[in-house]
Amino acid sequence: MRAVFWLCLALVGYAYFGYPLLLWLQALWLRVPSPPQPSFQGTARQHPDHPLPSLPSVSIILAARNEEANLPAKIENLKMTSYPRELLQFVIASDGSTDRTTEILREHSSTLVPVLLDQSGGKAAALNEAVKHATGDVLVFQDARQMVDGNAVAELVRRLEDPNIGAVSGELLLDSANPEIASEGLGIYWKIEKTVRKLESATGSVVGVTGAIYAVRRELFAQIPTGTILDDVFVPMRVIKAGKRVVFQSTAIARDRLFSQKGREFSRKVRTLTGNYQLLRLEPWLLSAQNPLLFRFVCHKLLRLAVPLFLALMLITSAAAKGSFYHAAFLAQTLFYLAAAFGAVSPSAKAFKPIAVAHTFVLLNAAALMAFYSFITGRKRLWV
Repeated sequence: MRAVFWLCLALVGYAYFGYPLLLWLQALWLRVPSPPQPSFQGTARQHPDHPLPSLPSVSIILAARNEEANLPAKIENLKMTSYPRELLQFVIASDGSTDRTTEILREHSSTLVPVLLDQSGGKAAALNEAVKHATGDVLVFQDARQMVDGNAVAELVRRLEDPNIGAVSGELLLDSANPEIASEGLGIYWKIEKTVRKLESATGSVVGVTGAIYAVRRELFAQIPTGTILDDVFVPMRVIKAGKRVVFQSTAIARDRLFSQKGREFSRKVRTLTGNYQLLRLEPWLLSAQNPLLFRFVCHKLLRLAVPLFLALMLITSAAAKGSFYHAAFLAQTLFYLAAAFGAVSPSAKAFKPIAVAHTFVLLNAAALMAFYSFITGRKRLWV
C-alpha cells in the first residue's frame, strides 16, 4: 500500500512539475541555437534587406460553423494583418452552417476565398477543403472566435527562415470579463502549458501547437483524417515525423476570453482530452520508435490523462495504510476535495486562492475522466 501511494504521488508530481523541471534543466545545457531572425514587420518596402520576392506567400485558413456572431469582427481582424497584401490570401470554409455564416462570406468574396460546404463534416474536413483552395507557400491556421495581433503572421513566418523548422505555434492569451470566472483559476492550466511549450521549443520541438494561431510549410501539411478533434496536435506531429522541428513563438499572439457560460470551459477541456485518446487510434506510430518525440509525447499528453487514476489510488492507499503520516495524508486529501466541492457549490468562495486552485485541479481531472468515458462510448463533438 505504501509503495503504491508513493509511486502515485511521484507520478502526479512529475506530470505537473517534474516534467517542466526536467525540460528546464535540459534547456540550461542543450538549448537549440536559433539563427539570426530579421523582423518582417511592416511591408518589404520598409525593409530593403528583405525584398518582396524573398517573402513567402501566406494563406490564412479558417474553418467556421454557425459563426455569424464572430465572423464580421474576425474578417476585420484579418484585414489588419501586417503582411504584404499581394502575398496574403484569406480562405474561410463554412462547414454546413445554418445561420448567416455563408451569407457573410459571400458578401466579402472580394476580400477572401469562401469555401461553402453544404453538409457539416466537422472541422478537420472543412480545413482540408480550405487547404485545397490555398495558394500560399505557408499555411497559417486561425479560429473564428479569437482576435490575432496584426504582426502575428509576420512573427510566425520569420521563424520559418530556418529550414529545419517546419511549423510554428503562436501563443494564446486568455482573459475574462467576468471576475468570478477568472477567479476559478482556469487560466492556471494555460500558464503551465505555455511554460512547457516554451521549454520544449528551446530544447527541440513542441508536441502540439496553439490551435488559434499556428503556421506550417505547405509541403509538410498532411491531410487531416475526417473527424479528427486535435488538428493542432496531428499536424505538428506529422511535421516532426517528416524530420522538421516545431517551435513556439510567444510574440505571435491570439487573444481569447474564457467562456462565461457555466460548464462551457469544462466541455471544451473534455473535448481536447478526448482528442488525445483519439490520436492514439488514428496514429498508432505515436507510441512507437517512429515518433522522435515519444518521451515528450507520453510526458506531455498522456501522463496527465492517467492522473485521476493515480489520485484515486493515493486516496485509497493512504486510507488503508497504517501510520500517522498516512492518516494525515488521507485527511489532507479529504480536505482538499472538500475545498474543491465547496468552490463548486459556492462560486464566491473561489475568490480564496486555495479553494480556486483545488477546484481547478479537480475540474481538470474530472474532465480527464469524462474524456475517457467519451472516447470509449464513441461520444465526440466535432465542434465546441
